[in-house]
Amino acid sequence: MTSPASPPASPPASPPASPIDRRTLLAGTATLAAVLAVPGPAFAASGDTKAIRAAAEAGKADSIKRLQDWIRHPGIAAENWRMDESCDYTMGLLKDAGFQMVTKMPTDGAPGIFATLDAGAKRTVGIYFMYDVKQVNPTEWATPPFDAVISEKPGYGTIITGRGAINQKGPEAAFLAALHAFKAAGEKLPVNLVLVAEGEEEIASPHFHQIVQAPAVLAALKECEGIIIPSAWQARNGGVEINLGAKGPLEFQLIASGERWGRGPKGDIHSSLHAQVESPVWHLVQALNTLVAADGHTPAIDGWFDNVRPLSPREKQLIALNAAASSEAEAKAAYGVKAWINDEPWQTSLERLASQPTVNIQGLVAGYTGPGGKTVLPGRAEAKLECRLVPNQTKAEAEAKLRAHLAKRGFGDIEVRVTGGYDPTETAENSRIIRAQQAVYARAGVTATLNPRLAGSWPGSVFTQPPVSLPAGQFGLGHGAGAHAPNEYFVIDSTNPKVEGLVGSTMGFVDFLYEMAAIS
Repeated sequence: MTSPASPPASPPASPPASPIDRRTLLAGTATLAAVLAVPGPAFAASGDTKAIRAAAEAGKADSIKRLQDWIRHPGIAAENWRMDESCDYTMGLLKDAGFQMVTKMPTDGAPGIFATLDAGAKRTVGIYFMYDVKQVNPTEWATPPFDAVISEKPGYGTIITGRGAINQKGPEAAFLAALHAFKAAGEKLPVNLVLVAEGEEEIASPHFHQIVQAPAVLAALKECEGIIIPSAWQARNGGVEINLGAKGPLEFQLIASGERWGRGPKGDIHSSLHAQVESPVWHLVQALNTLVAADGHTPAIDGWFDNVRPLSPREKQLIALNAAASSEAEAKAAYGVKAWINDEPWQTSLERLASQPTVNIQGLVAGYTGPGGKTVLPGRAEAKLECRLVPNQTKAEAEAKLRAHLAKRGFGDIEVRVTGGYDPTETAENSRIIRAQQAVYARAGVTATLNPRLAGSWPGSVFTQPPVSLPAGQFGLGHGAGAHAPNEYFVIDSTNPKVEGLVGSTMGFVDFLYEMAAIS
């Protein structure tokens, strides 16, 4: 997400237990009175749910193997590694799960997938999958990252460890397990399905719009009530967050070179020559320093805040409720920090998290970084950055302002290489896709909170904005952690009675589909 790309239940550096999910980073307490009063109409038309659960239990071993094999067929978009193979493998999983039409969708980058399942139902629900995963450094892992090893994790239960286990193949495999359980039980799906998948989510979805806006895909999505990405976001206390939005990313590189600048060396030269030759590295550092204010965190790009929309009273209310109900100490421990920006109190920091755009340096590379010194004046320097955008900013606006800002200050020679991004996402609180989640969580006895906006990102805006213009969000029971980090895992048998394992996650999707069929 890039997704999915922030650190709640599992910060990127490590997977400590926390009530805050990787993509969530903030939450507000929902008013659940409307869904707690009655179980809802779904069960009246839910077919034989006992038979479906029995089928899910009977098919559990197959579901586990399916997830393991999927992890063993990775595609890493950032390295353009095994993308076609991973796409083809995912297409096979969809066909096995009952999708009658599964089509590979070419893009200017990695291929996507368009699939449909016609159950003869009155309503249709959209599903978003990603099949790519983040890069790995195998030396940081306790077990090989693509071996999908099953082990026991104290306090959690039986887990599968592997890149993609929680982000997103574990939850997606649980959704596919639900479709297999329907078939095995001889029950028809209560809704039709339209599924779109991409292989570039982890590089900020630069070509996903090409898939979604293809005429056949767009026509199919227009028939949907809404779109979900399967998730497994239960915290240790069993609670989940329901997201009403997400920040949008702009991922880019800034590259300074003596050759392009015309004032530094074309390649590395002896460091003593810095007395007469300018440094592309310092040139880049000076450019970077203009992007934020003296405080080191407030964006200082010209016009950056022109269109930023302040928090609404409802969003502030949700954040205040969440601040009162959540643990600041646990959040600090999860992130390994001692203080928030400006030493702000918990609630203020959560308001900042939801409302403020950011300009973040992911990495800096220049010259020699090995043991000892090398006495060189490097001819090239590169920084990897990302911005997080809030309503009413757009990716196009942010890119244009970034380029203009640098050019105005004499840094027009620095190459700006945008690699991905999209706009912020918003979905109405009263949409069926959100109310259905509330109903299912309430029926499961799970405390659900409304999250005004994820600080992380997923390409939901491709669905929520024209020409698709549908509500979009995430749903799922279960737990995992370590997204973007070593030893990423997904729980398949939970020893925590408040948290579901694979079968419970599977049945959550079963109930959600019934709820979407029945909700008014």
